[in-house]
Amino acid sequence: MPDYDSEGLISAWAFDGQGGARRLSWEEVRGGCRVGDGSFVWISLQLMERRRQPWLQADAGIEPGIAESLTAEETRPRCLLFDSGAFLNLRGINLMPYSLPDEMHSIRFWVEPTRIISVRTHALSAVADFEDALARGRAPRTPGEFIADLSLRLVDRMDTVITTLAEQADELEENVFNMTLSALSPKVAELRRVAIILRRYIAPQREALNHFSIEDAAWLTGRDRNRLREAADRVTRFAEELDSVRDRAAVIYDQMVERRAEQMNRSMLILAVVTVVFAPLTLMTGLMGMNVGGIPGSDDPAGFWTVTVLATLSGVAMAVGLFRWARWI
Repeated sequence: MPDYDSEGLISAWAFDGQGGARRLSWEEVRGGCRVGDGSFVWISLQLMERRRQPWLQADAGIEPGIAESLTAEETRPRCLLFDSGAFLNLRGINLMPYSLPDEMHSIRFWVEPTRIISVRTHALSAVADFEDALARGRAPRTPGEFIADLSLRLVDRMDTVITTLAEQADELEENVFNMTLSALSPKVAELRRVAIILRRYIAPQREALNHFSIEDAAWLTGRDRNRLREAADRVTRFAEELDSVRDRAAVIYDQMVERRAEQMNRSMLILAVVTVVFAPLTLMTGLMGMNVGGIPGSDDPAGFWTVTVLATLSGVAMAVGLFRWARWI
């Protein structure tokens, strides 16, 4: 097992180029990790918040600009090709416990013919599964195969989350007229928010993988290039599905607005009916209730009930007429 220290070492592996791998200690990493023909090493580092990376910035033997790219706090997926190697920045969806579906954490790679340095900001389930495969004796034979394998594992995690988002959109579309607006609104907003966040990081990842696949290096075989293009194609499909989910969420939101407008119209209709019916009745009762002489029927014992019946019949007639008019329009 590697020796964990304050400089952020997570693990280090030496690959023999024949499908085998063994763990390295921190002392071996500091000693230079000498490897033979066809073999290479992988040094995995954790970006420590508000801490410098002395080994990476001073003793790793890489250019300061590359070290700065590896330790940058916020970066988008991209690929840069150099004479001595290639820099690749990818994003992965974390399926670790208590992780949110829209959490896409960065993992950066500096790839040389005999060494790979990776720096990540958070734990990633894809990397953990990759190390489990190494412990079981399933190791890549070249740095190109290493990047292709890990890229596909990152893409597999995206597939799980995006498929779940599409299923949630299906469910909301089916229940848009059955659920209450108070229950539907936050679900639609969350669906749209997650789709927008994932789309922002997934789209550039396609270009980064395609750019890396054209690297002119002996350690990148034709099979590795094809697998990298496959990962890029899948990322393209994910971006299209996220666009679809976002558009479907917008359609659901429009349907919610229509429902809310319909409810408001119905409420306004009821209010208008009440106003139209009771305004004349209020005027009638106000006139009949004036305490002045000459009120018709003031001396008739049945006058009160006569006015009551007339007012009731007038109100019912106006209400029926208004509702029929509302249906007609």
